Amino acid sequence: MRHILSILAAGLLLAACAGPSYPPAPASAASPDYRYVIGPGDSLNIVVWRNPELSATVPVRPDGRVSTGLVEDLDAFGKDPTTLARDIEKALSKFIRDPVVTVVVTSFTGPYSEQIRVIGEAAKPQVLAYRQKMTLLDVMIAVGGITDFADGNRASILRTSERQQYGVRLRDLVKRGDVSANVEMKPGDVLIIPQSWY
Repeated sequence: MRHILSILAAGLLLAACAGPSYPPAPASAASPDYRYVIGPGDSLNIVVWRNPELSATVPVRPDGRVSTGLVEDLDAFGKDPTTLARDIEKALSKFIRDPVVTVVVTSFTGPYSEQIRVIGEAAKPQVLAYRQKMTLLDVMIAVGGITDFADGNRASILRTSERQQYGVRLRDLVKRGDVSANVEMKPGDVLIIPQSWY
């Protein structure tokens, strides 16, 4: 009886070390109609045609607003550049006849809800701005790979948009060059890289 209990205890210990098992992440995840939206920390080049004195490069403040010549505290957070340009034109129309505005994002951070977060045993855990068709390999290059203590093949992606967690094979991808382990990321994904227990 004691022998059976010790075998069961050893089996439970091994199961606990193995951790939870998640379904594999789908290879394709990007949405073809994705449009970049502005977030705090972005830098915007605002060009007002025929009015260079009103053109400027401005940061998006932490509250998600921008201020530029004749336009103060305009909401930029969550808007695409074209929508923001139309809003600036509307605000400027009180002072200028038929203003034509172009907004170009020159430094990308994006809204918090769309950033990719990498936590755990990455060489440099960090937050990355999402880019269309961004892959797991792109993320691993940006964070410098995994540490020697990482259990890369037990890593997972927490897909916040779906409230689902998927398993990924980082060790196979990074250490063995197995491109079949590469998958597309989605805005808001969290890559979790656990530590190896042995």
